[in-house]
Amino acid sequence: MDFSNLFSVAGKTVVITGGSRGIGEMLAAGYLANGAKVIISSRKAKACEETVARLQDQYGGEIYAIPSDVGNMDGINHLAGEIARREDKVDVLINNAGVAWGATLEDFPEAGWDKVMDVNVKGIFFLTQKLMPLLRKSASADEPARVINIASIDGMHTSPMSGFAYGTSKAAVIHLTQFMGAHLAGEHILVNGIAPGPFPTWMLSTGVGFEGKTEGVDWQSIGDRNPSGRVGAPSDIAGLAIFLSSKASAYITGHTIPCDGGIVSAS
Repeated sequence: MDFSNLFSVAGKTVVITGGSRGIGEMLAAGYLANGAKVIISSRKAKACEETVARLQDQYGGEIYAIPSDVGNMDGINHLAGEIARREDKVDVLINNAGVAWGATLEDFPEAGWDKVMDVNVKGIFFLTQKLMPLLRKSASADEPARVINIASIDGMHTSPMSGFAYGTSKAAVIHLTQFMGAHLAGEHILVNGIAPGPFPTWMLSTGVGFEGKTEGVDWQSIGDRNPSGRVGAPSDIAGLAIFLSSKASAYITGHTIPCDGGIVSAS
């Protein structure tokens, strides 16, 4: 066996939603640094442009952004249409865009519930649906296309920080991943998920009282609650995603892998 290219993603076209910051940016950096063409999307055009410039300056390579909102069908159709206009195939789709909403059971508003479900669940299903023609063009028995859904360990256990809608939406993502994995395996499109634990992101920062800051805050205080004694690093999440995009994972589909330093196992 020649293992020299077993984990390679060089030359692949990778779409990452929610790619302008946090885990999405970590993933974009990992793919770009390893020779993939990267297309990022998020709602805010300026944030997208800044991330593209930052990553291209650091890693070189080919990366561009298509700002869009995957929480509604207009945004999903816009994103899929622009990708189809510019690309002849998509090798890897990473459904990473996600939102949370914090409120008590008594005060939780319908608008908050709908927003979380629209972005975190509906967005994954319908963007994958709209990009199926491009995924099919990439897919073959020797080199399957990939869909990677970013769930959360909050979909695997209850967390006081999760909120009712967020944890429920991520449990839905895990089941949707299993369902889609079984349905699409025969088309050589592999669907897997990643359930991150704590990473130094804006979303977690707001949840733990760091007011959205990711630099200059005490992430070790969060890491101390983790069995591994730390929060996640960009290489942790990017390494797992690259494995799930490479020949090394060509016989795996329908599964969601925690990337959490042991929290789910210890709970």
